[in-house]
Amino acid sequence: MNQPSLPHNQPPFETVPPPVSVRLQDGERRGVSLSILMPVFNEERTLKAAIDRVFAVRYPCRMELIVVDDGSTDRTARILEAQRSDARTSKDIVVVTHPSNRGKGAAIRTGLDYAAGSHLVILDADLEYLPSDIPSLIAPVLAGYSDHVFGARVRGVNACFPSFRFAIGGRATTFFANVLYDACLTDMHTCLKLIPTDHLRSLTLVEGGFGLDTEMTARLLRCGIRPLEVPVSYHGRSVSEGKKITWRDGVACLAVLARIRVQHRPDIVPTVRRISVVAAAQGDPPDNPPHKVLHLPKAAG
Repeated sequence: MNQPSLPHNQPPFETVPPPVSVRLQDGERRGVSLSILMPVFNEERTLKAAIDRVFAVRYPCRMELIVVDDGSTDRTARILEAQRSDARTSKDIVVVTHPSNRGKGAAIRTGLDYAAGSHLVILDADLEYLPSDIPSLIAPVLAGYSDHVFGARVRGVNACFPSFRFAIGGRATTFFANVLYDACLTDMHTCLKLIPTDHLRSLTLVEGGFGLDTEMTARLLRCGIRPLEVPVSYHGRSVSEGKKITWRDGVACLAVLARIRVQHRPDIVPTVRRISVVAAAQGDPPDNPPHKVLHLPKAAG
C-alpha cells in the first residue's frame, strides 16, 4: 500500500484511540475485520487465560478467534469445549482439531482456511504476548497507512527475554534476513504479524513446523512488501516453562531464508474485498458456524 504524504512530525495514525463506538464504526466503514489465529499443543496451563485475555480486549473492528488444537494429549480439548459452551464467547470462536500433532505451521495453515477476517494475526497461547497490543497493530490499517504491520519486541521497552541466547539468536536471523532481502526489520520472529488474509493465502505456505513463521516473513519480503513495525510487550517463557523452540529451528530458519531468496519473485494477490467476520450477526449464517468444532481427517503417512 502506498504511504500517504504527511506533514512534518505528524504521526501516521492516532496514538490515542478514540472512543470504542467510534472505532468500531470506523473499522466497519473501512471494511476491516480481524481473525486471531491461535495454534495450540498441550497448553492446558495457559489456554484458558489466553482466551480470556483475547475476549477482554475491545478491538476497533469485528473480531473472531480461531483455535487450532494440534493433536493435544492433555486437557486442552476439554478446556476448548468449555469455552465453546460459554455464551460470552461461543459465537465468536472457531475450534478446529487435528487428530494428531502435525506441527505449528500445519496448524496455522489449517486455521487460515477458516479465517473470515480481512486481516489475520497469529497469537500463541503461551501468554508471551498481550492481545491488548493488537489494536495498535490495527490502527495503521484503519488510518490507511499500511496494510502489513508487525509488532516488534524491543529490548528495554516492555520486553523480557528468557535468556541471552534466545535474544541474540533472533537478532542474528533477523540480520541475515535483512541482508538477503535488503530489508530493515527489527524483529522478524515476532508472533504478532498483522497481514491481509488474502495475501497470506496467496503465499502458498508449505512449512509444517516453526519454519512457517520464517517462511511467511521471507515470502512477504521477497514480494517487495516492507511491513510497518510498532512496539509490543513481550514476556518470554523459559524451556522449563514450556518453550519448545531450539537452536535447530534457528538453523532451519536460515535455510528457509536462503531457499526463498533464490526462488522466483511471486506476485501478491491484491485484496479485492473485505469479509465481515460475524456474518451471523448480520443475518447471514456462514457455511461453518463459528461455534462448531471441526475434526480434520488424519494426514496420510
